[in-house]
Parts: sequence; C-alpha cells; structure tokens
Amino acid sequence: MAESSPLLGSLLQHFFAHHLVHHKHASPQTIASYRDTFRLLLEFFQQKSGIEPSRLRVTDLDVPTTLNFLDYLELNRRNSVRSRNLRLAAIRSFFRLVALRDPAHVDLASRILAIPVKRSERKVVGYLTRPEVEAILSTHDLSKWQGRRDYALLLTLYNTGARVSELINLEQNQAQFSPTSFLTLSGKGRKQRTIPLWNNTSRTLRRWFQELQTMSITIAFPNARGSPLSRDGINYILQASVRRAAQTCPSLSSKRVSPHTIRHTTAMHLLQSGVDITVIALWLGHESIETTHTYVEADLATKEKAVQRIAQPGSRYTRFKAGDSLLRFLATL
Repeated sequence: MAESSPLLGSLLQHFFAHHLVHHKHASPQTIASYRDTFRLLLEFFQQKSGIEPSRLRVTDLDVPTTLNFLDYLELNRRNSVRSRNLRLAAIRSFFRLVALRDPAHVDLASRILAIPVKRSERKVVGYLTRPEVEAILSTHDLSKWQGRRDYALLLTLYNTGARVSELINLEQNQAQFSPTSFLTLSGKGRKQRTIPLWNNTSRTLRRWFQELQTMSITIAFPNARGSPLSRDGINYILQASVRRAAQTCPSLSSKRVSPHTIRHTTAMHLLQSGVDITVIALWLGHESIETTHTYVEADLATKEKAVQRIAQPGSRYTRFKAGDSLLRFLATL
C-alpha cells in the first residue's frame, strides 16, 4: 500500500457531497444506488483484508479487488448481471473523478475504467393480458379507504407505465384535470414527461384527491399514517391484489407479477393498440428507443398477424377479380 496515495474517505466524501450533486446533477435515486454500491464494496474489502474503511487508500481498490467484488456480488449475493453492471458503473464514475483530482493515479483509474461490462442473455419481456389486468383492478373494496387508494394507485400505474420511484414521490399537484387530463412524472435523470389520463383514471384520481384534501394530505398515495408508501409497500399492495385476482383468473397463478411487470404491460398494450414505438418511448421515459424495441420483439400477437399476411409454402395465389359492376368498369379502362 503506497502511503503517498490519498485516503479513500476524503475522495468519496467529495464524490457524494459535491461531485454528484453539483457537477453531475445526479438524481436522488442515482446517489442512493451509488451509495449502496460503496457500502457493499467497503464491507467486502474489510471482510477480506481486515482494514477499516476509514484507513483505506485509493490504491487499495485496484483491478483485482474490483473484479473479486463483482464476482462476490454474482456468486455470493446472487445478483443478476444487470445489477453487477450497475455496481460497476458506480465504481467507474468514482474513478473518473479520481483521474481528475489525483493525476498521479490516472493509470489506476484507466485500468478500472477498462473493466468491461458483462453481457448476458436478454429475457423476453413479461406482461399481462387485458383480462388479467382487469381482474387485478376489480379485487378492491371501494367502500374502504385502503381499497380506494389501492385501486387508484394500480390504475394509475397501468395508465401511465410509471416507475415505482415516480409513484412514491408523486404529489397531487402533478395531476391536471381538464378536458385533457394528464399527469406530470419526474423520471430518471430529473427528466419530466407528461402522460394523458384515461377518463376512468381521471375521475378516480379526482375523487381520491378530494378525499385526501379533507385530510390535509398532499401526496398522491399515502400510507395509513399519511406518509409516502415505500417501494415494498407498493409491491405488497400489488401482490395481495394478484393473489385475490388469481381466484377468478387462474392464469395469474403461474405468472411472476411485479410493479415493473405492469410497466411492461402498459407498453405492450400501447403497442398492440397501434401506438408508434417512438410515442411509447416518450410515454415510458426511455432515453433510447432501443430500450423500447424489446417490446416489439416480445409482442407475439403482432408477429402472428405478420405471419398471416405471408402465404405458406406450397399455397397458390389467387388472382384478384372485380366483384362489382363499377369495379369491372374500372378494370376495363
């Protein structure tokens, strides 16, 4: 360990308190993800070396240590390749700052930045059918406060295709009720997008918000104490709804449904309704249309329609024949 190497703690403090906030203008979600990465990394290094995190120097986080940490995430913590790559992205971002702040360790930073992301098989996007969505939405007791909240929440999730983080922080003033009702969502990278609301969603949210205003609550979907729901809380609501819906819709029993599955479902139903893929990308807040293209690959119904337009091998083509006197007249011209 080179004593000339700066302490890791001072650079990490600058990275989180100044660089990400002021230079990168990173979202709270990104900062939280990076924070969790370095918590795991420092705990991993302490277990392996016995060195306390406050005594670590930049040179301690070399390429072998980083690679061992990434393997630990996959093998011991059972993280997916996607999660592994997200952790690597956080480490890379930090070492870009190291290269700027500590030119003496540019070589180390360059070697860390050269660690490649890991490729993996891309799974087919999972989604629900319309009857399955309707079954989930129909399970709530609208005579109860919790039932009205859960119905409004899941209907909004399906209408907008929102991320869970976007619903957790949703405020009532982000909804606009007018002849054209819409919801303004704040997504990744602080990007905002406007989503039109169906008439049913608009009526449901209007009534729900009026009820919350009598309780002096400004957030859209509070828990029983008036605080925002957590990510686990929203998932719990969905899982309870799926279990109840499976009693009348057996196909749900064999499906793994998450809030992100509802997001996929929104995109797929828009695609099947003929909405252009670029519009769907804007609807979901995708930065690249390549992300949205995965729904085209998974849409079996559209593929079946394409197959039906192609004559099967060995079939005979039939010649068009005019079946009307006016058509026959036009055919003679």
